[in-house]
Amino acid sequence: MRPGRAAVEAMVRMALEEDAPWGDLTSQMLLPAAATVSARLAAREPGVMCGEDLVEAAFRLTDAAVTIRFDRHDGESFAAGETLATLHGPARGVLQAERVALNFAQRLCGVATLTAAYVRQTEGTRARITDTRKTTPGLRLFERYAVRCGGGQNHRFSLSDAVMAKDNHLALLDTALPEALRAARTALPHTTAIEVEIDRLEQLAALEPLLGTVVQTVLLDNFPVEELRAAVERIAGRALTEASGGVTLESVAAIAATGVNIISVGALTHSARALDLGLDIEPATNPG
Repeated sequence: MRPGRAAVEAMVRMALEEDAPWGDLTSQMLLPAAATVSARLAAREPGVMCGEDLVEAAFRLTDAAVTIRFDRHDGESFAAGETLATLHGPARGVLQAERVALNFAQRLCGVATLTAAYVRQTEGTRARITDTRKTTPGLRLFERYAVRCGGGQNHRFSLSDAVMAKDNHLALLDTALPEALRAARTALPHTTAIEVEIDRLEQLAALEPLLGTVVQTVLLDNFPVEELRAAVERIAGRALTEASGGVTLESVAAIAATGVNIISVGALTHSARALDLGLDIEPATNPG
């Protein structure tokens, strides 16, 4: 499930072009072309590693003479002060790629670290933590990989992957929903899942005859914990149950204890704080 080389390089090339469309003017003017540096990617706070392929590509695509060795790999935890990677190579190349590499690493480590915190809160339950489509445009593939590095799982990747009838669909269909769902099940391949969102317990009655045969997952949106537990008991394993809406680190353990199968958390990607990482440069060797 790791993003492929082509996707990594396409994303990094775009970022490098954005950051230095005509090169790094400061380094070109101030540093000798032959100057070299050693550096380390350092953790200023604890977290979970993610983004090593993007970091490596940022330096390699800027200057192939830059070498990098990772001390921590994707999915591994680290402490504040640890060295995540060490680099050596032309000073101009290292400094030109520095910000792009850090931006990717800080963002993805932040997502992985936040995900790991949610996963820890649900240990001992059957609930799995998943992301949502509330991702940064263009970075979905990588942010979702970061969720997996943090121990979470992924929801549908795009609108093309599954039928998911949400509140706005239900408002338009009203009483025609059961017939629409049956027609969709007939038209769709057997491998395509159907999920329906409800926001109050009374809506479950219309879905009960469809559970398991037509509807594979029921999304319980913004349910109070007691109502969530009641819905899980009433569905009784005939379909997967997913809790969503306003889930926080403070509330997720209680939600998981209701017996839901899935807890989707938009905050994993839309509210993750960039982790504090830095590139510590050693003095350059300046021949001549």
